Amino acid sequence: MLVSSLWGLVAHAQGTGVGSQACSVNGTTRSFACLGSKVQQIPRDIPKNATYIEIKLTQITVFPSRAISSLHELKRITITKSKNLVLMDKATFWELPKLRYLTISNTGLLVLPDFSKVQSAALEFLFDLQDNMHIKLIPSNAFLGLTSGTITELRLTKNGLTEVDRNAFNGTRMEKLFLMGNQQLRRIHSDAFLGAEGPVVLDISRTAISALPESMLGGLKLLTATSVYSLKWLPRLELFAELTQANLTYPSHCCAFKNFKKNKSEKNHLCDDPAAPNLEPYFFEEHCREVTEVTCSPEPDAFNPCEDIMGFTVLRVLIWFISVLAIVGNSAVLLVLLASCSKLTVPRFLMCHLAFADLCMGLYLLTIAGVDVHTRAHYYNHSIDWQTGSGCHAAGFFTVFASELSVYTLTAITLERWHTITYAMQLERQLRLRHACVTMAAGWLFAAGAALLPALGVSSYMKTSICLPMDVETPGAQAYVVVLLLLNVAAFAGVCACYTGIYLAVRKPASVPARADTRLAKRMAVLIFTDFLCMAPISFFAISAALKLPLITVSHAKVLLVLFYPINSCANPFLYAFFTKTFKRDFFMLTSRFGCFKARAHVYRTETSSVQNGTWAPAPKTGDGTLCTLMHVTHPH
Repeated sequence: MLVSSLWGLVAHAQGTGVGSQACSVNGTTRSFACLGSKVQQIPRDIPKNATYIEIKLTQITVFPSRAISSLHELKRITITKSKNLVLMDKATFWELPKLRYLTISNTGLLVLPDFSKVQSAALEFLFDLQDNMHIKLIPSNAFLGLTSGTITELRLTKNGLTEVDRNAFNGTRMEKLFLMGNQQLRRIHSDAFLGAEGPVVLDISRTAISALPESMLGGLKLLTATSVYSLKWLPRLELFAELTQANLTYPSHCCAFKNFKKNKSEKNHLCDDPAAPNLEPYFFEEHCREVTEVTCSPEPDAFNPCEDIMGFTVLRVLIWFISVLAIVGNSAVLLVLLASCSKLTVPRFLMCHLAFADLCMGLYLLTIAGVDVHTRAHYYNHSIDWQTGSGCHAAGFFTVFASELSVYTLTAITLERWHTITYAMQLERQLRLRHACVTMAAGWLFAAGAALLPALGVSSYMKTSICLPMDVETPGAQAYVVVLLLLNVAAFAGVCACYTGIYLAVRKPASVPARADTRLAKRMAVLIFTDFLCMAPISFFAISAALKLPLITVSHAKVLLVLFYPINSCANPFLYAFFTKTFKRDFFMLTSRFGCFKARAHVYRTETSSVQNGTWAPAPKTGDGTLCTLMHVTHPH
């Protein structure tokens, strides 16, 4: 009845052309309305028995002192669509004991009005402040004196707020507080709710808040924080004592409540002791208190399960061992090869690139291991910064670059060995260093391009905590992952074919002893087997996932990451360097400069001198020095 009468008044005012320039009174509903673009002031003769005041579409700039005061029957005030209204006197609202609804919206107010003299005694109060884009601050004691009852809804929505000050809600009892839509609101003071009761419901959606004030979380039952992308860190979960529902921005935050409930359900046996709360109150509060089930959204997806980066303790230990082994082994290879006085040959050149690629893989694993330790048991609070930050992008780039450069270099080394064996007697067809430089330049461009694409939007490194490009939602991303995996499979097939050709070519001469032939076969079998272990499981499961037919979860994929993915990075220094005679010679001759292994170095130096004098020299052999037969060399005169 009240609403229909009011709209009748508005229609009458606009229709007659009188109300558009003045304020009107409706005695039937005891409502007072100032409507129209030419109204520039509030009259002082507002009826004392008015129950509803509406001020709308006016040119009023300043509310005078006590413009709305001592109206003991007034229950509702609506001030809206008055863009010229910039200031309300401190005594504008004065002694309104029955006021229950106050709406101030779409005005030009520069500061929040003073409500300390309202002194409403209504048991329930609704305050609505919205679309006031020039109000930047909720100051201290902003609502002190507004009402002695409960503010059932405090709507501070879609204003220009940037900060909520200390003690802002002091002296209030709130049920629901709505701050959504204040897109510039970055800070709620940690003591903003000191002296206040509530709220039970809090909505901070579509704001820029980065931290929740801890002092008000104990009584909170419903938290809504959707599209709050700056809120990446949750307070201690023990503070959410009464929370039953949370609507958040990031799925990982829901993992916090899920894991917290799971951990709390495993009570200590001391919790069954009736005297525990009295004997050890802090222990009981921390470990024994019942935890309320929290309904949370959005739920975590298959790519981000509720677990740490390394979900298993065994993996957490192994990844450190494997990463250190890869870094130390490949660093040693690079040091020996680059510091050696020996001539830089094509095999040595290629080995340097292989060692560098595998070193990058070790650095990736070390990065993942370090972040895992740093975020252990609290990954839900670090996941956003990690997966969307530069760290994960750098780690992802490193691993794809390292993986592709390693596969490419392994293929190049195998082809070089095959070519050397096949055309051993044709000196004009030997590979030169310049050929190797061009080949590896192409390899670097390919590996860098493959690693850069996810950072440019083709697939993504942000999909999982281990920063691998697992995003296959778009056709382009799916094609990227599938093509990359198929290229690796093709490279493995090419390596197998080349080693088969090498074995057949080397075992043809009758001069090759059977024992050497067996050693060669075993060595090549080991090389192919390690390549297979590294690539086959990864490629198989990754291709199935890329085709959206996943056969394992991300949690199980981490097992492949630690146990199979870096096999080549750890094994290559041994298979291609440490176990070869050339590397041993370079190592002992290098260390002899620092006074170590002088006797062993002297032996290798003597052998080298004999070869240079034309006494004997190795016959055509595999690039790793597996097969060495001697033949006479004519010394040039």
